[in-house]
Amino acid sequence: MRKFLAMILCVSMMATALVGCGSSAEPAADDAATVEGAIGLSVSTQNNPFFVTLVEGAEAAAEAAGVSLTVVDAGDDVTKQVSDVEDLLSKNISVLIINPVDSDAVAGVVESAMEAGVKVIAVDRVVNGVDVDCTIASDNVMGAEMATQYIIDTLGEGVKVAELQGIPGASAAIDRGTGFHNIADDKLEVVASQTANFDRTEGMSVMENMLQANGDIQAVFAANDEMALGAVEAIAGAGKEIMVVGFDATDDAIAAIKEGTMAATIAQQPYMIGEASVQNAVKLMAGEEIEANIPVEVALVTAETAE
Repeated sequence: MRKFLAMILCVSMMATALVGCGSSAEPAADDAATVEGAIGLSVSTQNNPFFVTLVEGAEAAAEAAGVSLTVVDAGDDVTKQVSDVEDLLSKNISVLIINPVDSDAVAGVVESAMEAGVKVIAVDRVVNGVDVDCTIASDNVMGAEMATQYIIDTLGEGVKVAELQGIPGASAAIDRGTGFHNIADDKLEVVASQTANFDRTEGMSVMENMLQANGDIQAVFAANDEMALGAVEAIAGAGKEIMVVGFDATDDAIAAIKEGTMAATIAQQPYMIGEASVQNAVKLMAGEEIEANIPVEVALVTAETAE
């Protein structure tokens, strides 16, 4: 999957994504020898291939730098995430990398971390109301706009479309919804919009209900591939042919696009996001300055580009 993303995303984008991080995944040996401190990574969930890959990138970068990395999984439970972060802080970490379950709800514990002198990097989703040291995330608004425009380019304006939203409060869900509505509200007929919490099983259930209420849906935009794949199952079960566009370019989604059950998805770079988060954490521990925002661009993946 990483090779596929490397092929479809331009070299200039990669340079942008790693601004302030250095051009290599492996820092010089002298850097690794002089950096002291530990890193904690709180991820929203590992029950999603995207975040599994993000963690893999972080772990690889930590091993290359010779630094300690502790990963905790919130299981999409914001109360558990707050508890996890408090536990990490009790272990005297130097840098907290956080992928929030809810961008608002984690603000308090992130502020506590910063008041304790811990540096904070937000990944994939922002922390609302807190000036963290760095945010590394995909351009979710642009990605959703690209996905929605693809529906229009393929089916035309005015078609009936349904939206499967992500976890309420998660900045990625908010941004992807914004991007979708930036285009869809003017050029498509949005007949249904409901959260399925970034989950495949919920995506199938919500899609089944949508189809019962709106049997003439022509296209679906899902804010991640897990929900999109759930929607594909529901559509197949109903014996219909409906365009489904997702977000994340997971392996399962790419396979579905090649099979023709999904039309498109938006490719992110979760491995690079995880890798860059640790590279920047190492720089912070070494007393270096880093960029406050490191955007990672996205690309539309269709049957033509998925080969």
